[in-house]
Amino acid sequence: MKALLLSQYRHLELTDLAVPEPGRGEVLIRVAACGICGSDVHGYDGASGRRIPPIVMGHEAAGTIAATGEGVSGLSEGERVTFDSTIYCGECANCLRGDINLCDRRQVLGVSCGDYRRAGAFAEFVVVPARIIHRLPESFPFAEAALLEAVAVALHAVSLVSVSPGSTALVVGAGTIGLLLQQALRIAGCARVFVADVDATRLKLSRELGATAALSAGTDLAQQIAALTNGAGVDIAVEAVGKTETVNAAIDSARKGGSVILVGNISPEVTLPLQKVVTRQIRLQGSCASAGEYPRAIELLSSGAIRVKPLITAVAPLAEGPQWFERLYTREPNLLKVVLTPGTNS
Repeated sequence: MKALLLSQYRHLELTDLAVPEPGRGEVLIRVAACGICGSDVHGYDGASGRRIPPIVMGHEAAGTIAATGEGVSGLSEGERVTFDSTIYCGECANCLRGDINLCDRRQVLGVSCGDYRRAGAFAEFVVVPARIIHRLPESFPFAEAALLEAVAVALHAVSLVSVSPGSTALVVGAGTIGLLLQQALRIAGCARVFVADVDATRLKLSRELGATAALSAGTDLAQQIAALTNGAGVDIAVEAVGKTETVNAAIDSARKGGSVILVGNISPEVTLPLQKVVTRQIRLQGSCASAGEYPRAIELLSSGAIRVKPLITAVAPLAEGPQWFERLYTREPNLLKVVLTPGTNS
């Protein structure tokens, strides 16, 4: 099979690899579409430490079932499916509590780190456990299905905070996750959702997707939020970047007693304004991956309640992957989500 291999940092090559065989409880997927995640781009040069070469990356994917392993029932060859990026054991204390994203033996497709190596979906075929598979409606485009993982991440983050009628919210960072968080907050019941970024193109898209206001994060964001909230600040601030500056901007923009959800994680460490958090009694809530939100994500995309098509900059063959990775890595303007198509399914 053809696969996009990160053979060394900042070097991707289209190569031939053996088609993997599904083991007990596993399913072989013929990959139709796989999105390039920001975490893949950060792993591309070794910055994250979670894409140690050689590795086939890719975890935002959809396709059709090509074969099933021993012990798999209820799934048939040819079915259109997507799958979680998280591979969980289903047996540890966290899994039994329903916190599958916090599984003690958690692995992520397309990741290689010090603890494990798991081949991903930038390939014509990938093997995944049957328990992480979700069926797709027949009319669901594969390119859009490749964004279901990101939608589930956004839904999970919003589920961790209480949203009341009339709540105000701020999303810091208008990348793919940020724009999905914006939509998820609206669906959850927020009356006003502000979005901040430094990229004018992304702010324009945010407005098109229904943001109450799209704000420049290059100026004093907290002052802008104060002006829009009669000096109070927002009930909920969601940080979708992961840097000290943006985390602090989210904290500064939250009202007293408000909540800050931390989704972005580019930096392994940030500096917090501890006294502001304590004296303003602000709740800090981390959010990791998703935990059962896929069915809801499929429902919301199918109904059009969440829109992902405007977020897709390009759909390109797997062979063009190296060029698209480099363009994303060098932060070429006006690029958001790029979806690669290893197979011929549509």
